Amino acid sequence: MSQSMFMRARRPEQKQQRRAAILAAARELALESGVRNVSLSSVATAVGLAKSNVTRYFGTREEIYLELAAGCWRDWADEVVRRLVAGDDVVDVLAETLAERTLFCDLLGHAATSLEHNVSVPAARDFKRAVLGVVAELGAAVAQARPDLTEGEGFELVAAASGLAGMLYPAANPPPTLLEVYAQNPDLAAACVPFAPTLKRALAALAAGLPTLR
Repeated sequence: MSQSMFMRARRPEQKQQRRAAILAAARELALESGVRNVSLSSVATAVGLAKSNVTRYFGTREEIYLELAAGCWRDWADEVVRRLVAGDDVVDVLAETLAERTLFCDLLGHAATSLEHNVSVPAARDFKRAVLGVVAELGAAVAQARPDLTEGEGFELVAAASGLAGMLYPAANPPPTLLEVYAQNPDLAAACVPFAPTLKRALAALAAGLPTLR
């Protein structure tokens, strides 16, 4: 879409379409090269805009990715609830649905360290409200599926799952330099952990231990 077409957007629905196009471009770029490697310039180029025009819709690159992250949280929650209602095991559901969502895990790893920086107060507020709302919702769903856990403990388990996913994802998906290091030095290869099994083991231990701490 040409820059002039974007500049002519005036009605609310047109502006929303432009925001959606920017989000879609940022999503595709992140899937191709990783969140950390996507610049505001590359997003602007992908949608045929100057950076100054992109910032009419999102103040910064980080705000684009915070909004994408909020959408990923909602998508994750919907799938977790669906599988819990179907009777699947809580730990399996949390770990497997995260393993299926590579972009979400990538975003989780960057949220606190970079994406929550260089954003407006309203953007940060909206993101935190979205995240806490999802974690509370899933905490209640976990408690319903696992009567041995309270809603508060379900909240802790869900929060831990997302936090661990953000930490484990880069370790389980190392860059080419580290892949070469591991290939040449098998004694170091243990640093490249398998994502889903490692996450399942940690969550199983936490779920078993939480009731003992009451």
